[in-house]
Amino acid sequence: MKRKSITIVVSMILILIASCDEPKTVVTNYVYPDGSVLRKIEIRNPKNNFKKSTLQIPFDSTWTVKDSLEISQKGDTVWIKRAEKHFKNIDEINLSYRSDSGANKSYSRNAGFRKRFKWFNSEYRFSERIEKISAFGCPVKDFLNNEELLYFYSPESLKQEKENGADSLKYKALSDSVKNKTDKWALKNFISEWTGEFSKLTEGKAGQDISRESLKAREAELEQIIAENDKKFDSLWANGVILKKFIGETNALRYKAEADSAMKLAVSILMNDFKDYSLRIAMPGKLIGTNGFIDSSKVLQWPVKSDYFMSEPYIMWAESKLPNIWAWIVSGLFLAFVVTGVIVRLIKKD
Repeated sequence: MKRKSITIVVSMILILIASCDEPKTVVTNYVYPDGSVLRKIEIRNPKNNFKKSTLQIPFDSTWTVKDSLEISQKGDTVWIKRAEKHFKNIDEINLSYRSDSGANKSYSRNAGFRKRFKWFNSEYRFSERIEKISAFGCPVKDFLNNEELLYFYSPESLKQEKENGADSLKYKALSDSVKNKTDKWALKNFISEWTGEFSKLTEGKAGQDISRESLKAREAELEQIIAENDKKFDSLWANGVILKKFIGETNALRYKAEADSAMKLAVSILMNDFKDYSLRIAMPGKLIGTNGFIDSSKVLQWPVKSDYFMSEPYIMWAESKLPNIWAWIVSGLFLAFVVTGVIVRLIKKD
C-alpha cells in the first residue's frame, strides 16, 4: 500500500465528508400500519451506467423499474432509474440487505418496525440502523456540542440554506468549528484504531508495556509525536523512527511487521468505500418524534454517510400515531350508556 501521511489521510476523509452534495440516490420508505413498506428508489446518473456493483441500495428483478432521461436547460443529460417494491414486512427488507451485492454490501444495515396499541391511538416506529465500522474509535459527540452535532448530521441542502441565509456569518463560523473539531476527531479515531489493532496483533506475544490498556492510556502521547513529525511522517514511519519513540527501540524492531499491518487496517477502515445516499421515511398518521430533518418541502430525510457510523451505530428513526376510530366510538357509546344510566336513576329517585 502506498503510504500517506496522517495529515493527508485525515484531510481526504474530511474532504469526502464535506464535498458531497445531495446524494444521487434517494430511497423512500412508505410505512403502513400493518408493518408493510412500499420502498421507492430514485437514482440519478450523468451516465447510463447502473451496474449492480455500483448501486447503494439493493434491488432486483422482483422490483418494478422505470428508466427515463432528463436534459437540463444547460444541455446536461441525466439518466434516471426509478424502482419500487412493496415489502410485506421488515424481515423482507432485511433479507434484501443481507443478500446485497452492490456497492455497500460489506456494511451491516437493517430495518426495524414497532407498533404499540394505546386504546385511543396506535403508535408506530420505523427505523434503519447501520452498524459501526470502527472497533476502537470514539463517538463524535465527545468532540462536538449539541449545536455542532445538529449541524454535523444535517443534510447538505440545509447547511447551504443556512450558510446563505440571514445568519450566514454565524453558520459559516459554526461550519469552521465543526470542521476543526472533526479534524481532531478523525485523527483520534485513526490513532485509536491503530493502537487497538496493534495490541490485537501482538496479544500474547508482547509485554504489558504495549498492552491495549497501556497503549490506550498513551494515545495523546502518540498524537503529539505525530504532530511533531507530520511533514516527514512517511519516511519516519518507514524507518521505524516514530514507532521507536512510542514503544521503544526493542519493541519497535520486534513488532514492526505487526505495526505496519495495524497501520494498513486503520487506514482501510477510515478510508472506507461506502457510497453515500439519502433516506426518507413517510409514516402513517401524525409524526410525533424523529431524529431526522424536515426540509422546506416538508420531506423527512437523513443523509447517509460513512462518518455517521464510523465509531458508533447510525440509527435513523421516526414515530407517528393514528387514532383508533373504533376505540373512540366504543368509548363514546360506553360513556353515553353510563350517563343514561345515571340520568334514569335520578329520574326514578324523583
